[in-house]
Amino acid sequence: MAEISAKLVKDLRDKTGAGMMDCKKALTETKGDTEKAIEWLRQKGIASAEKKAGRTAAEGAVGSYIHTGARVGVLVEVNCETDFVARGDLFQELLRNVAMQIAACPNVEYVTVDQIPADVAAKEKAIEMGRDDLAGKPEAMKEKIVEGRIGKRLKELALLEQPFIKDSTMTVAEMVKQVAGKIGENIQVRRFTRYTLGEGIEVEKADFAAEVAAMKAS
Repeated sequence: MAEISAKLVKDLRDKTGAGMMDCKKALTETKGDTEKAIEWLRQKGIASAEKKAGRTAAEGAVGSYIHTGARVGVLVEVNCETDFVARGDLFQELLRNVAMQIAACPNVEYVTVDQIPADVAAKEKAIEMGRDDLAGKPEAMKEKIVEGRIGKRLKELALLEQPFIKDSTMTVAEMVKQVAGKIGENIQVRRFTRYTLGEGIEVEKADFAAEVAAMKAS
């Protein structure tokens, strides 16, 4: 198998316009065969989706999902280029799939890693730097270890980085790109809100033993 070098990935990106990570995955899946990698990207709809990614997506829809038992609810806005596409079955199915994904991922707080505030990343880094298993290690080594851990942790907070619940071989971002390729428009997940029943409400716990003792004393 050919080595998946940075040059090989860049050459595929230049030919297809697909993202670096998508190109690397395509080459890995096709054992470094560039032509087969191009076919793989086209089959997934990724290459055509990337070419449209710079176009304005100002239409779309707000979708909702209420999980069984009505304890978790989601609102999500997904944008596309035209109202016609927004009303179509493929887009509406995507909207529902994204909403269901959010409901299934209670730890996800942002759409992409880029949206995570710097102070949140800094806080995560401080936590990792203080872990006991790093004690005594050289500072440069600690930084490298923590960098890897932080990258993984921040991805856990981003919706598009999650494995798609209906097909864990792809991420949510890849699923969205596939749909964009089929539809022929730029599609962007913009924002979402998750509601969990009772979240934030402080429930006072009754001390029944104390109540019984008080009743006996009175």
